[in-house]
Amino acid sequence: MEISISNSIKSKAIELGFQKVGIAKAEVTPEAKNNLNQWLNAGGHSTMEWVEKRKEERGDIHTYFSEAKSVISVAMNYYSGHNQSDLKANHKISNYAWGDDYHDILKKRLFQLLGWIKEASPDIKGVACVDTSPVMEKVWAQKAGIGWQGKHTNLITRDFGSWLFLGELIVDIKLDYDPPFDEDLCGTCTACIDACPTDALESYQIDSGKCISYRSIEYRGEFAEGADDLDGWIYGCDICQDVCPWNQKFGQMTSEPAFQPRPKILSLTDKDWFTMDEDGFRKLFKGSAVKRTKYSGLSRNIKQNLMKRLKDKL
Repeated sequence: MEISISNSIKSKAIELGFQKVGIAKAEVTPEAKNNLNQWLNAGGHSTMEWVEKRKEERGDIHTYFSEAKSVISVAMNYYSGHNQSDLKANHKISNYAWGDDYHDILKKRLFQLLGWIKEASPDIKGVACVDTSPVMEKVWAQKAGIGWQGKHTNLITRDFGSWLFLGELIVDIKLDYDPPFDEDLCGTCTACIDACPTDALESYQIDSGKCISYRSIEYRGEFAEGADDLDGWIYGCDICQDVCPWNQKFGQMTSEPAFQPRPKILSLTDKDWFTMDEDGFRKLFKGSAVKRTKYSGLSRNIKQNLMKRLKDKL
């Protein structure tokens, strides 16, 4: 039963809308745990204390789910086919945030996959995970053969580049395991490192405190007046992905309608963004990942970019 179900699980995952799926043995990952601890000790997580708080679970999957035997890793393509020039305003928003919240979409599909598995074997236990869970998703995706971690720290695949959301279904049964993706196909390319305007990237490492995505979403403080902390971005940043040759050559438009831009986001002007009140924010970003930064954070980012443009004109 355990051998025959593996291919069926993969087929069902594809049917549910995932583009990539692989299965890895749930085992200790000492190298990944050591890398995580070194990054944390160096302060790479900046103020994201929630990362360090659950580092033991991140570093050992059995600390998170003691009965884990297999990790089913999935990836869903989210590239909408649009770019920042499609926005009427000068403010830039990461491609992944133009549509509906991926956490809700991925988790719903993972629960559907788990439910389908349990129909055949009701006693199976499983945990559905997205990036809010204390699981090193890129490590498990690589172990499951989906792709490799690029120098921009995102997972890259041969057929979709890095425009992918990752998720995991951890189960308490043994399955057939895929060979890990052991190649590093970044080669000598440093396009992402060279393009980062805040020097947040080194090879395969990110300094979150310098990263525009961190600054525009997770950072809760204020910026120095007129400083170019955001480079025009008000939520997230796609620079390192936009310049990646794998995305330029192999990026494909998503088949998931929920990831297409909300029309109003495309049509808002600079004035519309600047005058948006909290009620307008809640209505526009209901069911969106942008709610993570809160109205106060988005307003701060908009004002910061506006002040920088005004300073440049003086």
